[in-house]
Amino acid sequence: MKKTFLIVAVMAVTASIVSGKVLRRQLCIYESSVPETETIALETMEFVYDYRCCVDTTGSLADNYSSDNMLLQIGPDGLSKFSSYKNLCVDSLLMSSTPEQIADAAIEGKLSTGEFMTVYKNYPAGRLVHTEKICQDWFRYDEAMPSLDWQLTDSVTTVLGYECRIARCKFRGREWTVFYTEDIPLMDGPWKLHGLPGLIMKASDENGHYTFECIGIKSKADRPVTIYKVPFNNTDRKGYYDAKHRYEINPYAYYEVTTGRHIPVTDAAGNPSLDAYDPIELPFDYLEKDWKK
Repeated sequence: MKKTFLIVAVMAVTASIVSGKVLRRQLCIYESSVPETETIALETMEFVYDYRCCVDTTGSLADNYSSDNMLLQIGPDGLSKFSSYKNLCVDSLLMSSTPEQIADAAIEGKLSTGEFMTVYKNYPAGRLVHTEKICQDWFRYDEAMPSLDWQLTDSVTTVLGYECRIARCKFRGREWTVFYTEDIPLMDGPWKLHGLPGLIMKASDENGHYTFECIGIKSKADRPVTIYKVPFNNTDRKGYYDAKHRYEINPYAYYEVTTGRHIPVTDAAGNPSLDAYDPIELPFDYLEKDWKK
């Protein structure tokens, strides 16, 4: 279902600056409509994860972690979807509000979105689909379901009241430690992590730069599992990371090239920021560190 409003989107330009050096730029575009969606299944269970990622591994920023609540929807035949719960709530707000209410919500910051990364497992069977919005563009790539070589241990801990065992594996440049429970016999988990004899309740890379922790469970659910019906740029994993990297080192230039519209950037005194369109070096790396190869 699609709902469109004739209102002007609100755009915010921000930058994190430490000792005169730009460490991160952000371009926040508040949408006034929800793309049409297609239902691909009905879920049977759902799990909410607290997702945290380090946006400055140098430690220069005082608040160097970003966070979002992510929703893992379990469908039939091993199908699942991992996406931002915050974005689901923003979509719901847009669908149920008048144009005037949406304009007010944008001004109040209630349309701030979360992660646009969405991962579908076994869609179709044996395949993994990743979709993501980068600036104003939608990207999609698919790959064979990755095979993870888990090393099981005898260690036991508790997550959300469930007894969990610990397993480790190396996957695309990171070493992951996860906590899975056989009390929930699903060979699934957050993001692309899967393949253990129980649901992965918690996961962290070796440096704690990326963490997922289950904070909520709904054992009986029937929310539709959907996918946006948008004109995807179909690519491969390398092409997706190349586009994501081009955007994040220079979001203003990326926006200008892909939309044909210019963003004026000024400093605190209102003067033009002459280096705003110069690329920066990112103080972090992505979930998959092998993308540059």
